[in-house]
Amino acid sequence: MAWNEPGGNRNDNDPWGTGGGRGGNDQGPPDLDEALKKGLDKLNKLLGGKGSNSGGNGSSSGNSGGFGAVLAIAAIIFAGYVIFQSFYTVDEQERAVVLRFGEFSRTENPGLQFKVPLIDDVTLVRVTNVRNAESSGQMLTQDENLVSVDLQVQYRVGDARAYVLNVRDSNQALAFATDSALRHEVGSSTLDDVLTEGRAELAVRVEQRLQTFLEEYGTGLELVRVNVESTQPPQPVQDAFREVQRAREDEQQVKEEAERYRNKIVPEARGRAQRLTEEAAAYKEEVIERARGETARFLAVLGVYNQAPEVTRERMYIQALETVLSNSSKIMVDTESGDNMMYLPLDRLTSPSGASVGSGGNSGSGKSQADIKALADEVMQELQSRQNSSTRRSR
Repeated sequence: MAWNEPGGNRNDNDPWGTGGGRGGNDQGPPDLDEALKKGLDKLNKLLGGKGSNSGGNGSSSGNSGGFGAVLAIAAIIFAGYVIFQSFYTVDEQERAVVLRFGEFSRTENPGLQFKVPLIDDVTLVRVTNVRNAESSGQMLTQDENLVSVDLQVQYRVGDARAYVLNVRDSNQALAFATDSALRHEVGSSTLDDVLTEGRAELAVRVEQRLQTFLEEYGTGLELVRVNVESTQPPQPVQDAFREVQRAREDEQQVKEEAERYRNKIVPEARGRAQRLTEEAAAYKEEVIERARGETARFLAVLGVYNQAPEVTRERMYIQALETVLSNSSKIMVDTESGDNMMYLPLDRLTSPSGASVGSGGNSGSGKSQADIKALADEVMQELQSRQNSSTRRSR
């Protein structure tokens, strides 16, 4: 039988043990209203008030006790909120700028920090991360040509106080300063410099000028790097500029080839010049030494000549003839008593093909030897005949 069926059990099997009525032992689940009321009474007693069952004024005492409890809870909540708001944490990548009544008070470093709630205002600024800003546009160069420039700026916060207080919008101030610095530097350069070799130098000049502007404005920003991403002429004339660029590249290639040729030829020419200089110096020394030797020999001969002039003169004459005739291919034979001088053509005698040429156009070695022998016999006969004739004349 169920515990709640009608009958003689009268709800004796109530699982809460209430005996089916309110008058029995109250062993059921707690009532939320009663639990709240008991808690408020205990809190009121702790705060010096009276409970809700004291005498005939129990109703008014209960109301005053409930109001005091609400105030106490509110005070506890307020105290917890004040304590919670009094402490804050600054990360390693951040700096905290503290304002007290709207005026700058201090800058806090990383760690757990304290502030006065509702009086101090804390602004956390990330100072280590690098931020990017881009700028692009068309502008005039010094030679009045249009050019499109794309620029990227990398920066970070260097001064947290200046970043928060000096400028209302530091990022917008950076954009304006970047555009001003870029247009100033492009306007001071020619189109060729912006498009070719001067692009890297342009980025350096823009970075220097932009950093000066940021310091003058007091933005608290610090530049890391400025990169010129691209520099292009306007779209309608890009093809013509590409042709010019290719022509410049060809010119540069020809210059490099000429430089390589110069580096090859110049050292060789210098080597030849050095060799000629050394040969000339050697020839100079040789001539000087030869002249000195001849002078010394002449002085030695002069001493001998002073002692025996006739002998020395004849000897010098003979040596001179030997020197001259030793280079001649002809010999003159003079007899002591003859009136004629005999001429010997030794150049023909010593020539391998000098005797005669046969009918076939070739000269044989046997025939040349025979001719030489015959000629020698003729010379000997002529000498003997001249000697005999001179002998007969002498008789």
